[in-house]
Amino acid sequence: MYAERPAPAGLACLWTRTVSSRTVQRVVPDGCTDLMWTPASGALFVAGPDTSAQLATVAPGTLYGVRLPPGAFPSVFGVPAHAVRDQRVPLSELVPSARLDSFSDMVSFCASRVVVDPALAATASLLRSGDVGTVAWEIGLSARQLRRRCLDAFGYPPKVLQRVLRFDAALRLAWNGVPFSAVAFEAGYADQAHLAREVRALAGVPLGQLIRP
Repeated sequence: MYAERPAPAGLACLWTRTVSSRTVQRVVPDGCTDLMWTPASGALFVAGPDTSAQLATVAPGTLYGVRLPPGAFPSVFGVPAHAVRDQRVPLSELVPSARLDSFSDMVSFCASRVVVDPALAATASLLRSGDVGTVAWEIGLSARQLRRRCLDAFGYPPKVLQRVLRFDAALRLAWNGVPFSAVAFEAGYADQAHLAREVRALAGVPLGQLIRP
């Protein structure tokens, strides 16, 4: 069972996942990063930004997570997001001084370090629907500067970030029962076939299978 609850300002959400037996979960890209804790083992690790679906084996018990919004990773962990792209890294490798013994410690740690940068939020918002070259011009950056900013903050080059954010928007619409043809239009795909290709490329399975309960 997976459940989310609201988080302090600057964080995306707090979540838990509880399973009764060893389970393989499909984790799809959403532009976010997570700090996760397994009480049974005491393991604390960071999930970097994914570029494609990851199959994660979850042991019986409860996994606790703090989700950071796109662009927040460097302020919390002190390294550029691309350094941990598609990786799961022990927290001790990124912040050796961190001593966290509970879920509340995790939340406090992230909330106290996160910095919300309006410029990064604006960049992500523009890239959801705009052409990369146009976005760079609108925010006053060269294409090279925009690429560097996106790699450091989000972990992706601009075009990959655009694909991931669009995919995440489409998935949320589909979960809410929006017909796939309308999902394609509202999320900014050329047509439903384009949506289908992108979902399979990023998630590894069709959209219908992805949202199946």
